[in-house]
Amino acid sequence: MEVITNNSTATENEVVNCRDEDQSNTSAGETSYADQKLDDAGALFVLTSEGSWLHCGYHLTTSIVAPALLSLPLALSLLGWAGGILALLVAAAVTFYSYVLLSLVLEHHAQVGRRLLRFRDMAHHVLGPGWGRYYIAPLQFSLCFASVIAGTLLAGQSMKAIYLLEKPEGTMKLYEFVAISGVITLILAQFPSFHSLRHLNLISLMLCLTYSACATVGSIYIGHSSRAPQRHYSVPGDGRDKLFGTFSAISIIATTYGNGIIPEIQATIAPPVKGKMFKGLCLCYAVVVSTFFTVAISGYWAFGNQVQSNVLFNFTTNGHMLIPKWFITMTNAFTIVQIFAVTIVYLQPIHEALEGRFADPKKNKYSARNVIPRIVFRSLVVATGTTIGAMLPFFGDMIALVGAFGFLPLDFVVPAVMYSITFRPSTKGFVFWTNTTIATVFSVFTVLGCTAAVRQIALDAKAYKLFANV
Repeated sequence: MEVITNNSTATENEVVNCRDEDQSNTSAGETSYADQKLDDAGALFVLTSEGSWLHCGYHLTTSIVAPALLSLPLALSLLGWAGGILALLVAAAVTFYSYVLLSLVLEHHAQVGRRLLRFRDMAHHVLGPGWGRYYIAPLQFSLCFASVIAGTLLAGQSMKAIYLLEKPEGTMKLYEFVAISGVITLILAQFPSFHSLRHLNLISLMLCLTYSACATVGSIYIGHSSRAPQRHYSVPGDGRDKLFGTFSAISIIATTYGNGIIPEIQATIAPPVKGKMFKGLCLCYAVVVSTFFTVAISGYWAFGNQVQSNVLFNFTTNGHMLIPKWFITMTNAFTIVQIFAVTIVYLQPIHEALEGRFADPKKNKYSARNVIPRIVFRSLVVATGTTIGAMLPFFGDMIALVGAFGFLPLDFVVPAVMYSITFRPSTKGFVFWTNTTIATVFSVFTVLGCTAAVRQIALDAKAYKLFANV
């Protein structure tokens, strides 16, 4: 994104302060929000730079600590104890390191007078125009739209689980619950900016801690009860199945730790941005460690290699509840609410692109000229995602493919490459070889993960049925 100079008075809806007022609050030439292009409606309306590092931490936590963590016990069952714990530790260390690298690159460009607000802008400036337009942007938008589909589907499945607890003979179908979740998502999608989600994401942070604690307590309770299922910790399958299971587990873990919208989150921070993203990441990863590891270890310990794709599904066996019904209902309810927050966060890059194309930055963002297109196009995106989720309730296989193809390169490979291009560390130094190793190893994992996901889709293809009531 280009930075322009403008000595005219900025309108209330276009900027926070003028350049002359902001220079005293920035360091080393770092630009403020006022310095962005005044005809960029996406930046002005959606990526408003007004948040603190704490707000950044809320956004980061919601984007990473999502209900997908309930599938981590399954990943451990495909890797075994040693492999599973090691994979969780490596993924945590590498993603934290990678997100710090991205943050440092963004801070560097802000300090030299070019604040980059979007992942595609960052790729355009660092890697070249083609990389931003034809690689990063398609990957990011695919991930974001897949998250909308997965969010409405997962919320619908959780709603149905609560419904069947209360009415075991109920006749409502899954697609009806998916439609309900789509309507709720559509309403929440009208939040005007990323920054306006800060209070919702604080609630999301508390909810993810709560349902993770519930999942952990429930697993431990069942594991110690007289009704505990027999459990074995051997990795299931023959040699080929174990190999592809390993690739699938890596894809699950990468998707769980994945983000893909780090630049857009950092764009919400008010200048000066230096050091604030790191504080937000520390807050986020404190929550990551306290939730991912407890759920993964307790779930695998309680159910062994019989753990299901969502550990909460193991709380009932053949229609019999292994823990009190109210506890299962409460845990699912917490999960549902947080799913909506996660879905809205991943809608923000799409909203920004729509605002940039259809909004008029010269008008107030709450004017009819901007509100009507905002409602129409955001609603179309959510409606399309909801329809796909209802039609393809086996979308989990597709998510594994999207995760392997998108999260692995965006969160593990691209940050190391961008850092090395920007700062050009010595080829004899530790940083260079660490970045090179990460980029190489996870490029290989990207290919292997995609292969495993495609194989699983082919195996499950015979079970696909439009609007299936699973």
